[in-house]
Amino acid sequence: MTRRWLAVLIVVLAAIAGCGDGGSGAQDTAGKTGGKLNVVTTTGQVGDLVRNVGGDRVTVISLMGPGIDPHLYKASAGDVERLRRADVIFFSGLHLEAKMGEVIEKLGARQPTVAVTAVIPDELLLSPDNFPGAHDPHVWFDLELWGRTIAPVAAKLAELDPAHADEYRQRAAAYAAEFEVLHAYALEQFATIPAQQRVLVTAHDAFNYLGRAYGLEVRGLQGISTATEAGTGDVQDLAAFIAERRIPALFVETSVSPRAIEAVRNAVRARGFDVIVGGEVYSDALGDPGTPAGTYLGMVRHNIDTITRALRGEGNHEQH
Repeated sequence: MTRRWLAVLIVVLAAIAGCGDGGSGAQDTAGKTGGKLNVVTTTGQVGDLVRNVGGDRVTVISLMGPGIDPHLYKASAGDVERLRRADVIFFSGLHLEAKMGEVIEKLGARQPTVAVTAVIPDELLLSPDNFPGAHDPHVWFDLELWGRTIAPVAAKLAELDPAHADEYRQRAAAYAAEFEVLHAYALEQFATIPAQQRVLVTAHDAFNYLGRAYGLEVRGLQGISTATEAGTGDVQDLAAFIAERRIPALFVETSVSPRAIEAVRNAVRARGFDVIVGGEVYSDALGDPGTPAGTYLGMVRHNIDTITRALRGEGNHEQH
C-alpha cells in the first residue's frame, strides 16, 4: 500500500476508533427499522458509499437516480418526507445539491446530517475562476479524495449503531483498499494516451479533479454547474480549440443533454476537422442499478476505459 493510501486508511480507522464502546455519547438508533439504520442519501455516489460501508446493517434510499442532474434537482414533497423519517442523511456537499442542500440544512437542526466532503481540507479542493466563492464539488473523480469520504460515513454509522462498529470498520478498510486498486489502474490506463491527445472535452466542467489526478487537460462547454448556459461564442471557442489541437474525441454525459456537444461537433466539422463522439461518460450520476456503472467504482472504471479507448483513437465509439 502506498504511503498516501495508507494515510487515507489510517484516517478511516481512526474516525471510528472507540465508537463501538457503548459510551454515553453513543446513539443506538438502529432498532427503528427492524435493527437496520434508515439512511437517506442525495446522489448515487453517496448512496453507494453508504451501502459499501453499512452492508446489511443499513437500508439506503438515494433520492437522485440514474441520469439525474443534482445541480438542477428540486426536492419533492415525498423526498422531504423521506428525509424527515431518516435516522441519518448523507449528502455530498460543496453546493453540489443546490436547492436540495437548503432543505437538508434546515433538517439538520433536528436530525443527523453528514456532508461527506466536509472532511476534505480546503487546500485540496479546486476553486474555479467562473464559480467565485465556492469549490468545485465533483471530488469523486479523484479516487484519493473520494476515499477520504469513507471515514465520516463509517464514523457516523458506528456512532448510531455502536454494537456493530467493528463491522463498519472492517468494511470501510476493505472498501478503501478497492479504491487504491482502481487508482493504480487509472494511472496506468491514462498514461497510455499519447501526451498531445490527453484532453477531455465534455458538456460541463465536471472532470477537473480527474484531470489533476491523472494528467488530463479538461475542457467543459459549460461551467461546473449545469445551471450555467453556454452561448454561441463558447461553442465556437471550444470548436476552434478542438480543431487546432486535433483532439480525436469528445464525450457526452449521461446526466446532461447531448445537444450542446453535438453543436460543438458540428462547429468543429465546419472548420474542416471531424471529431468523433467517443461515448457516454458518467459525471453527476451513476448508471442503472444492476449494471457495472450502477456502482461508484464501476462508474469510474467505465469512464476510464471509455475515455482512454477513444483518446487513443481505437475506432469509432459513437453509440450514445
